[in-house]
Amino acid sequence: MSELPRRIVSRIRRFIGNRRGHKRAPVKLKFTLSLADPRTSSNGQRRLPSLVGHTLDISSTGVALIVPAIRIGEHYLVGNDRRLHLKLELPGSPVEMTLSPVRYESLEEDKEETGYVIGARITEISDEHRKHFERYLNTLFSKQPE
Repeated sequence: MSELPRRIVSRIRRFIGNRRGHKRAPVKLKFTLSLADPRTSSNGQRRLPSLVGHTLDISSTGVALIVPAIRIGEHYLVGNDRRLHLKLELPGSPVEMTLSPVRYESLEEDKEETGYVIGARITEISDEHRKHFERYLNTLFSKQPE
């Protein structure tokens, strides 16, 4: 999809409102993003390329990520069957998860940040990390006004 249709869809979303089914918490958390799970790398000496960024918001089923670039090396972060590995810095300890990108859009030029927003669905997360993630979400939701 080219940039113009993405911007049109983004503006339509703002006009008709957010129709997502899960409650989202706006929060800025640091993360490291890579195209593959670094824990399963066959060569322990080779560092996988990654990007650092921060979240825009999170929910129990997905995350909105702000990244400085839409590619790592020559590989796009979004596309058919793309899987991303996320190490999200939560208070206490980080959680790791696998994501499936759903959409992306370029940040507006007149904003204070540049880069891209990637909306992604959580596809894999260990039970231990899921519990920590859900506990953190519950603290955020308890602070939000209804």
